[in-house]
This record gives sequence, structure tokens and C-alpha cells, in this order.
Amino acid sequence: MNITVENLTKQYGTQKAVDDISFQVKTGEILGFLGPNGAGKTTTMKILTCFMAPNEGDVKIGDYSIHDHQDEIKTKIGYLPENNPLYYDMPVLEYLSYTANLQSVPKEKINDTIIDMVQVCGLNDEKHKKIGELSKGYRQRVGLAQAMIHNPEILIFDEPTSGLDPNQIIEIRNLIKRIGRQKTVILSTHILPEVEAICDRILIINKGKIVADGTSDTLRKQAQGEEMLRIKIEDETNKDLIFESLRSIDSVEMIDPIADTINTYMIQSKSGQSSRRAIFQLCVRKNWTLTEMTPVETKLEDIFRELTT
Repeated sequence: MNITVENLTKQYGTQKAVDDISFQVKTGEILGFLGPNGAGKTTTMKILTCFMAPNEGDVKIGDYSIHDHQDEIKTKIGYLPENNPLYYDMPVLEYLSYTANLQSVPKEKINDTIIDMVQVCGLNDEKHKKIGELSKGYRQRVGLAQAMIHNPEILIFDEPTSGLDPNQIIEIRNLIKRIGRQKTVILSTHILPEVEAICDRILIINKGKIVADGTSDTLRKQAQGEEMLRIKIEDETNKDLIFESLRSIDSVEMIDPIADTINTYMIQSKSGQSSRRAIFQLCVRKNWTLTEMTPVETKLEDIFRELTT
């Protein structure tokens, strides 16, 4: 089920937490929703889940508007907030039965649904324990199970791996990727490697406005602009000759020797051009040994920092 956000604005006093944003999320897509603290992520998700109303704009879940069809929308969304709302004194199975009833799962289907959720979320070994006895990783699994108990078409997760150890993070990531094959997923997180590991697309919000939208590769290309290469020539030839020969290539915009290395350079090509073939051909003509030629990608962390500071 598609999500369409149109000119959404939420204001607290004179401050706009969300400032006229618009975007779409398609069925089967996992969207990474990024931004610094206070950027408007959680406010946007609360509006999407009908927890609060916007001052302006609309959100459509399929054909349903948040202004007119809140009850219908809530049945189609599963939400895992950052602070996982669990009852620690309840056993896992009892809690899942309770949430299934809250979500109006037909009584004759509750047992089968709980069995499915226990299997999907890897809770079989812990299902008879009280939630308070579980590790944080298993509590997150219970939170995911309650978000999915009514088989919603859309899942919204706010910091789902916060506070987990590396093994637990990998397990939850893999679970979300499996889920995302059939559902629409919005994932909010501060962990940038997690976005690259899970998400099909990235949306960055800062000070209530969308500042970037695209795949990680697209964002890198937009940020980088020109081709950057790291090359190394292992040869005893005069280094000044190597430097001048590389600089004389028509497509080279800039060449910068890397400190504390021998004949290793960062080369930036002119806009819209590539220098790889010319560098290779130069080394063949000069009988130089080219031992490295690596494209240098802009890191997602650098893009995020540039857009949000």
C-alpha cells in the first residue's frame, strides 16, 4: 500500500517541527528516514500513524486520508515507537494475545496468528517467559511482533535497533529486510550503516524540511559530482615526472599527492569526464607499474553531516 505525504506542516507555537514536506513511499519499499534530533522525524511518523494531526497538508494511506479515515488507517499500520511499549509483568504469549485483541484480530484466528508471529520474530525459545525477563534484543522482537500482529500493510519503525548489541542488530536488520519484501516500511534511525544495509531509499529531513531523497548511490553521486580516483604507481621513476605526466592528462582537474606514501595520488577528473582509461594508457606507454586505481566514494556520513549542519 502506497503512502503519499502532501505539503505536511506541523507547528508548535512559532516553531515549525515539520515544514511543508511532500514525499511518497511505494508498496514493497523500505524507506530510511534520517535526520538529527529535533529534525521532525518522530513528528512526521506520529502524523502518519494518526497519533497527532497536522496544521496543514494531508497524508493518504492508499486512498484513505488521515483527516477522514483515521480508524481505517490505524488498521493498516503497525507502529514500533522508539520507547518500546511493553508490559514487563506479562508473559510473551499473553501479551501477544492481548495486543491481537486490541487490534481486532478475529478470535478464531488469534492462536494461529500468535504462532506465526512467534515463528517470524524468532521468539519460540522465549515465548513462555515474562517480557521483563527477556534481553533487550528479544524485547525488540516482541515489539516487532505486536506491530505486525494484525498483518498491517504498512510498518513504521522508530529506532528499532537502539541499544542492541552487534549480533542483535544483525538479527533485527535481517528480520526487517524479510518483512519488507511484502510490506511498505518506514525506518527511522541514527545508524547510517543500518540504512545502507536495509533501506531501498533514503530521505533526509533537517529543521522540518526534506533536504535529500534518493538511493545511497544517487546521493553519493550528487554529492561527489566529479570522479575521484586514488592511484598508486610502484616505480622508481622520478616522482616529479610521474606527477607532471598525470597532471598533463586533459581530463584531470586536480592531482594531490597523498602524504607519507610513495607515488600515491588523489586525482579529481573534470566535470562529466573520466580519467581512468587515460591514466592506464599513460602507464602502458611509460612502462610504469600501476598497482592501484580505486574510485573514491563520498561516505553517507559525510553527506548527512553536510546536509544537516
